[in-house]
Amino acid sequence: MNTQKYTRQFFEVPNAPMRWAQRGYVDHAPIWCSVDLRDGNQSLIVPMSLEEKLDFFKLLVRLGFKEIEVGFPAASETEYNFLRTLIEDNLIPDDVTVQVLTQSREHIIRKTFESLKGCKNAIVHLYNSTSVAQREQVFKKSKAEIIDIAVSGAKLFNEIAKEYGDNYRYEYSPESFTGTEPEFALEICNAVLDVWQPTPERKVIINLPVTVELSMPHVYANQVEYMCDHLKYRENVIVSLHPHNDRGCAVADSEMGLLAGADRIEGTLFGNGERTGNVDIVTLALNMFSQGVEPNLDFSDMPAITELYERVTRMKVYDRQPYSGKLVFAAFSGSHQDAIAKGMHWREEYSCRFWTVPYLPIDPQDVGREYETDVIRINSQSGKGGIGYLLEHNFGYNLPAKMREDVGYAVKNVSDHQHKELSPLEVLGVFTETYVNVNAPLELVDYHFVRTPGIKVILTVKVNGEEKELTASGNGRLDAVSNALKQHLGIRYSNLTYTEHAISTGSASKAITYVSITMPDGSVSWGAGIHDDIIAASINALFSAINRKA
Repeated sequence: MNTQKYTRQFFEVPNAPMRWAQRGYVDHAPIWCSVDLRDGNQSLIVPMSLEEKLDFFKLLVRLGFKEIEVGFPAASETEYNFLRTLIEDNLIPDDVTVQVLTQSREHIIRKTFESLKGCKNAIVHLYNSTSVAQREQVFKKSKAEIIDIAVSGAKLFNEIAKEYGDNYRYEYSPESFTGTEPEFALEICNAVLDVWQPTPERKVIINLPVTVELSMPHVYANQVEYMCDHLKYRENVIVSLHPHNDRGCAVADSEMGLLAGADRIEGTLFGNGERTGNVDIVTLALNMFSQGVEPNLDFSDMPAITELYERVTRMKVYDRQPYSGKLVFAAFSGSHQDAIAKGMHWREEYSCRFWTVPYLPIDPQDVGREYETDVIRINSQSGKGGIGYLLEHNFGYNLPAKMREDVGYAVKNVSDHQHKELSPLEVLGVFTETYVNVNAPLELVDYHFVRTPGIKVILTVKVNGEEKELTASGNGRLDAVSNALKQHLGIRYSNLTYTEHAISTGSASKAITYVSITMPDGSVSWGAGIHDDIIAASINALFSAINRKA
């Protein structure tokens, strides 16, 4: 591949102090601004209709966003009408601020303010591009001319806003910030701030967009730290980040940028946006959540959020998308399943305060997912731990440890031959058909016990359709039945083990018994019995173990 045609287009901060690198994690949520309805919408193959945008806006409000960019109202009639509908139908809560974008041109700025008439809380966002590539190739303007575009727009804001009241806040973005010399980005932002004169009551947002990712995240963090250190009126400036994902580092850019001093994040649900998208706010917020930091956004019903998002955007949330994808909590690997199952039992046994279950960074139930359908997934790669956990958690069957391996092979064999994942009910079906109350070729017909110095059983069975009555004694009921089968039918086995418990799921009135026997060739056969009566269950289990080797 021809690497000679490429060079680094970013500008490093000389002698960057990198104080941000001493901080281990983001310890509080930023101000969140969703740009799904503007940046996200303009990147869709089929932009959202008015009704779809209204549905999405209501979702964002329910999730807890207090700042929502609703569009570029001077750019299209649909976006203008959408904003007017929000205002005129009183759909914007008093604690929510809408944001609109505009270029530095008088008629566009004027139409933007016109679109906001009657809005209680709004941010008007001015931008112009500042990078070397844009200055040289697109605008063919000097640094001074680029600064003049920004300053002229800022002055127009002040003039036009007088006609519409003072309930507006301002935001400025040096677009293509990552391709701009840091000292020039600082100069143009400070020039805009000098025009707007931010105050504690009316702070200004300076947005530092990763319009195109050009560097590793630490370089961007150094640029953010430089701006935070040198911006005028810093105590009255909200430093905002708007990372795109060209290098796949938007989340890292955001996290490091917040460590470097930024106060605010502009992004989208699931990372939708131009090219490779914006920063994924779901991932960013739940990263904080996973470390015990309140994100101030409610993602507790991720399936419903995903459904609405996919419906109105016609986009697909990738199955492996962090936290939100259908398979992100799924474990197919046997060793993973075993570790998760043991981790869940550990939590129950020790009443753990903190979530530390292996392979699961957060509790799936915290985002509306279910253990039985989303975590332990059964296919030919699964193991005894996961299959055993599924049978226990879903159906109340607590298999002996050694039996889990035997059942695991039986289930995996079915999955392998059918080339498919098995649902919990299909796993139960394999277990039931293979191990439970197996009554052929040796069939239990009837039994009753007589107490003697030991226990005597009178056992009626059918062997290949022929009915026989067997009698024997033992030191217990199951031992008596076992002796009758050995003495009268010549069945040979040893090391009978026996475990029982009440079924905790479904019907509390039933019992399940697990029996293993060792055959003359050294192999072990397992059987299970289910019945209202514990004695009947244990006899059924023994018959199942014998029949499985017949």
